Amino acid sequence: MPQLGDPNFHRSVVLMIEHGEGGSMGLVINRGAPLTLGELARGQSMKIAQERTQQPVFLGGPVEPHRGFILHDDESIPEKHPVMPGLYLSVTLDALAPLLENPSPRVRFCLGYAGWGPRQLEGEMERGSWLFSEATAQAILEGNPSQLWDETLRGMGVDPAMLMVGKGLN
Repeated sequence: MPQLGDPNFHRSVVLMIEHGEGGSMGLVINRGAPLTLGELARGQSMKIAQERTQQPVFLGGPVEPHRGFILHDDESIPEKHPVMPGLYLSVTLDALAPLLENPSPRVRFCLGYAGWGPRQLEGEMERGSWLFSEATAQAILEGNPSQLWDETLRGMGVDPAMLMVGKGLN
């Protein structure tokens, strides 16, 4: 929501990965980084399928921006953590290598993550700073990043044009 006021999350769609008493962790899935998978692969001296070279890398959040998180739908990757049906999270170079080489799996690579301390996210939600919606693997892996925020809101029955920061009357 606009009233959050944090530029790291302006018009951001965050996929919540963990939420518990110790805090919360999520990945921003709609903010592109000034980097492609091809550039990332070259920097790591990794092989990459030609079809993947121009795919964007995403800014997953402001915490540990050097750390990579791979959202994908490849069941054959040994190092994976199920997020929801049809969506896995991998965090190692051993998982990244076959995902870059194979053009078939759907992949969204994020640098960094969004983190909240204990009860911080609940407080932000109580203040109306966030809206919550169920996620789908298709929207996460195939959604157009520039339209994902608007599409997510519209899917909730909210017109994005109606969201604005409240101003006091003079």
